[in-house]
Amino acid sequence: MTNIAPAVAPPSSSRLTPAFLVGVTLVGLHVVVGLLTLIWTPYDPTAMTGGRLAPPSFAHWAGTDRLGRDLFTEIMVGTRIALTVGVGAVAIAATIGVTVGLLAAFASRTIDDVLAATLDILIAFPTLLLAMLIVAASDGASLGTAIIAIGIAASSIVARLTRILARRVLAMDYITAARVSGTGWPCVVRIHVLPNIWPTLIVNFALQFGLAVIAEASLSYLGLGAPPPNASWGRLLQEAQATVYTAPFGAIAPGIALVSLVIGLNLFADGLRDVADPTGRRR
Repeated sequence: MTNIAPAVAPPSSSRLTPAFLVGVTLVGLHVVVGLLTLIWTPYDPTAMTGGRLAPPSFAHWAGTDRLGRDLFTEIMVGTRIALTVGVGAVAIAATIGVTVGLLAAFASRTIDDVLAATLDILIAFPTLLLAMLIVAASDGASLGTAIIAIGIAASSIVARLTRILARRVLAMDYITAARVSGTGWPCVVRIHVLPNIWPTLIVNFALQFGLAVIAEASLSYLGLGAPPPNASWGRLLQEAQATVYTAPFGAIAPGIALVSLVIGLNLFADGLRDVADPTGRRR
């Protein structure tokens, strides 16, 4: 008789907490705004459509910046940039991290120890610091460089988590039974390992998404992210720093956008942890 790996229980509606619904709502609003900028914005993001540092009004809902550009339009474009960076960085981190983590889980003890030590060293460095070093070593600051840098910096965390989860699954009795029955390692990974570690990985990806958004804003604030005229939230905050007392809404508006997206992603990740709880599996 062949043992079957435990299947992941389907999400239960009773686990959809209010915090999860709030997170989905916040993230969903930002996604809608980001997609909307592909076809429409109130003004041209680079056009000077009003007076310098104008307060919020019916014509300019968030006021204007120091060059007379509509701030609400720039924040909308910044939403698209933040989501692009998050998706790109998480995709890179997932590809590299999951691959390295699985290799470490299946490797010999010596290779596993080397990989584990290397991951520990990389994790010891803050993600932002590693991203800054990668950007500084590249040809120049750009949105693509920021995405690659953040993704590579976050991949060590994903790799370490994948290694731990995969080794835990490989120690189960049904893995031994599958190997005795003649199942090859590629099939073991596809049928048994990945389905049993994806719930925890998905939660981590949601958290990494929020960290990537913060890292991109930080890089742009330091001049290492998306260069002008890209309306990154970090660049908007940096430009508003000099006029924060005379025109505070120039810093408040992008700050609210950044905080709301990160809070939404964190609430979304917490909700996913309840919905896709590995301990809630059933046979």
